[in-house]
Amino acid sequence: MRVNQTYRHVSASPTLPGSAPPHDEFDVAALYEGPLSLGGAADVSLDEKLRKAYFWIVNHAIISPHYDLEFEDGPSAAFQLGDSKARLRLPSGQSYSSFVLIPLLTFATRRRCLLVGGPGRGKTASAILMGVLAGYPLREVRRAMQHGHPQLTISDMLGTPLPGDLIKAERLADIDVAWRTWLGMRVKIVDEYNRIPTRTQSALLTLMSDGYAEVFDQIYESADSAWYLTANDDGGGGTYQVIEALKDRIDVVVHALAFNSRFLGELQERVEQRLRPEEVVPPEIVFTEAEHDRMHTEILRVPLPREVRRRLEFFSAQFELLEPAGEQFEYRTKDTAKLAGVDVHLLSAGETGRDRLADLGAQTLTGLSVRSLQSVLTYAKALAYFRGRAEVGLDDLASVLPFVLHDKLAPNDQSPAFDEPNQRPYRTDRVSWIRSLFERSCAEYDRLDLDVHDPVGELLDEFELGLDDVGESEVERRLGRIESLLAEWGRDRKLYGHVYDDALALKYLHQRYVNYRAWLRWKN
Repeated sequence: MRVNQTYRHVSASPTLPGSAPPHDEFDVAALYEGPLSLGGAADVSLDEKLRKAYFWIVNHAIISPHYDLEFEDGPSAAFQLGDSKARLRLPSGQSYSSFVLIPLLTFATRRRCLLVGGPGRGKTASAILMGVLAGYPLREVRRAMQHGHPQLTISDMLGTPLPGDLIKAERLADIDVAWRTWLGMRVKIVDEYNRIPTRTQSALLTLMSDGYAEVFDQIYESADSAWYLTANDDGGGGTYQVIEALKDRIDVVVHALAFNSRFLGELQERVEQRLRPEEVVPPEIVFTEAEHDRMHTEILRVPLPREVRRRLEFFSAQFELLEPAGEQFEYRTKDTAKLAGVDVHLLSAGETGRDRLADLGAQTLTGLSVRSLQSVLTYAKALAYFRGRAEVGLDDLASVLPFVLHDKLAPNDQSPAFDEPNQRPYRTDRVSWIRSLFERSCAEYDRLDLDVHDPVGELLDEFELGLDDVGESEVERRLGRIESLLAEWGRDRKLYGHVYDDALALKYLHQRYVNYRAWLRWKN
């Protein structure tokens, strides 16, 4: 049966009128590219090509009418429905489906994405599409996909030593390994990863985090890849519990939302035509390896303005502080309690002085790692790039945070904040909970007027100018300012997470100046 040609239709440019794609730096290699070097799409920038891929997937491949990544371009209408007054907002700007866009940004940045949702929601189909976008034949993508099951061994996943070598070899270095072909692919798919045995998970962890596989003392170096893992739930359960280190290496989590019955006609057409979207991906949206590399480089070059970064700094500072966990200032953290095997619930319940409803840190059992913050920065840049923005905006940052921090911020379900009527849904809706945390953090940032009055930021900026020609009297002045600021906080400020981080930053500056003063005195 002839396939409906609408499935091969790609949106016309510009897909986002008014977008200003980042200007790439001059590359001498471009002088040697012919008119067909970019697969016949030399007139289309890579961010535009990425948008074309998104719109083809969302219009013809993955049935996902859930535009939950909302952006505004002016006032947006909103309506309240039902007894619970559920709020439905109609965004005035071009908005997107997270289930399609987040995996696509993972493809562009070569990060690691976990797709969660019930069986038959399109998780595996979405991952396979990413492999086809990378230019691999569909048959190769399907054969390369790793299927998690309780009998999966390290050799099944990575490679098998050649039988002849096992017999003749006198040492491990003499054994050649027949490596699995999927290890060299730019898109790697692990279906139902929570059914993999623990020992095999450890080998998968090494491959994901360090980029190499090891069998019988033989090493296979794997190129940077976009990873897609699937699971039927996001609780870490399954045949085997997912080890914490492996979960920590996942950069972003996205939900496969429920099917909307109004789109059953689309399914009917696919059944009648025996159509599988992954078999009809238009060549115009397939990325060559060179394009994939260049797109990743362009994404990393997207600027992140200081004012946006400051709000991320303020937000991330909210969560690590746990005053009863230690005696020395630096060790008053949730991580200290966790390493000691002490229940964070018990310690946090004994904290006094702070408003536990207003304190965002009281709602979590964990802080944020360096790795998770790097993921936030990368996805924020990727989203701004996808939207054709010249730099990362606060809306880009706010949009990616819930998906990157989905499994990184563990909620403290005993926090009184979750007993508030308007916050009870946050016990189950983690995406909305994280979004709410960031909104409240930004509101507090504005209340403190930190864009205008930020004495710690001023001291840090002053230090960043360098110490050349700074005399001892100036050093003494700066040390005095640091000590005066801390004395002021000790009189009239409660110790919230952002104050804790600022105090440690001041101690850092103080120590640097003390060391420099000692050097000046020795020199003179």
